[in-house]
Amino acid sequence: MSLSHTHETFSWPLRVYYEDTDAQGVVYYANYFRFTERARTEWLRSLGVQQDTLLNEKRLMFVVVSATAEFIAPARFNDTLLVTAGLGSLSRASFEIEQQVFRDSLDGQMLFSSTVRAALLDADSLKPQRVPRTLFEG
Repeated sequence: MSLSHTHETFSWPLRVYYEDTDAQGVVYYANYFRFTERARTEWLRSLGVQQDTLLNEKRLMFVVVSATAEFIAPARFNDTLLVTAGLGSLSRASFEIEQQVFRDSLDGQMLFSSTVRAALLDADSLKPQRVPRTLFEG
């Protein structure tokens, strides 16, 4: 079930630091995953989901099951980026998050696109748990 048309896209701004770049002066490819992880965490926080509370009080945790990535154009030192996160689909025990990285704004050049599938697990048994639909209603 695709939910992307029913949920507003969340965005998180960040700046590219020197430490994010490689010897050619562009963002090292693996750092896009760090950027999108931060945006996913802030997106969940904006929905009222505190991952540490979820773990400590309900013994539930999210794990990334798969990720696809398309590297469209490079970001460089000191660029301002906008990283998005939004629910793509929701199934019984997993959900997909659609993410993009833009230069400057949502109207700027798209640099990176990714779909991450995550699952909800019982923290003690590591067995999949049903994802409550209300989790993403914020």
